[in-house]
Amino acid sequence: MDFVTMLREMFEKGGFFMIPITLCAVFGIAIALERFFYLYLRAGVDAGSFMAKVQRMVLERNIEGALRLCNGEPSASLPKVLKAGLVRVGRPDGELKASIEEACLEVQPLLSRRLPYLPMIANVSTLLGLLGTIQGLIASFHAVSGEEAGERSTALASGIAVAMYTTFYGLLVAIPLLVLHSLLAARANQVLDDIDHYAMRMTNLLGSLRRGDAPPQEQG
Repeated sequence: MDFVTMLREMFEKGGFFMIPITLCAVFGIAIALERFFYLYLRAGVDAGSFMAKVQRMVLERNIEGALRLCNGEPSASLPKVLKAGLVRVGRPDGELKASIEEACLEVQPLLSRRLPYLPMIANVSTLLGLLGTIQGLIASFHAVSGEEAGERSTALASGIAVAMYTTFYGLLVAIPLLVLHSLLAARANQVLDDIDHYAMRMTNLLGSLRRGDAPPQEQG
């Protein structure tokens, strides 16, 4: 039996709970795709390379050029944070640091938005599968105790099918969603780590530039 045929049979014999489990799959996949698009294609940049370009321009005192670089990535998170410091170049260290920290606080919720829904949907899918299993077992016990002898085997098989198919389908939806959540959460944390690292470097760089100190050495 191929997978498509098995899915068709599951929907035919799995009972009512196949519908809400399918809805869980649809919502979970939609959230995962939206988060993948945002975290990998919009919010993220090559942080090391981008920071190196911005730092080179800042050291050359080409603040306008550095701002143009940041404006060229309007959806990415790190450029937004760096821009918050660049627009206040020459200001006191406290004001500069506060501006960059405020920008960090603004982008952090955007990176983690909707991610907690994925494990919740996975858990709901598993529990709906368990409900279907209990429903099928109840139907099986009822068949053993209440049906006529000629109909008992058919009713028993139907109840067992409901129990097994809903369990299988619930896990089939839940496991990929949990894996996707782990991958997307790791990506969000990576972007946040880059922001924290390079925001601190930008704070130190602009502070040194204002004071006329030797600028901090560029790091990888």
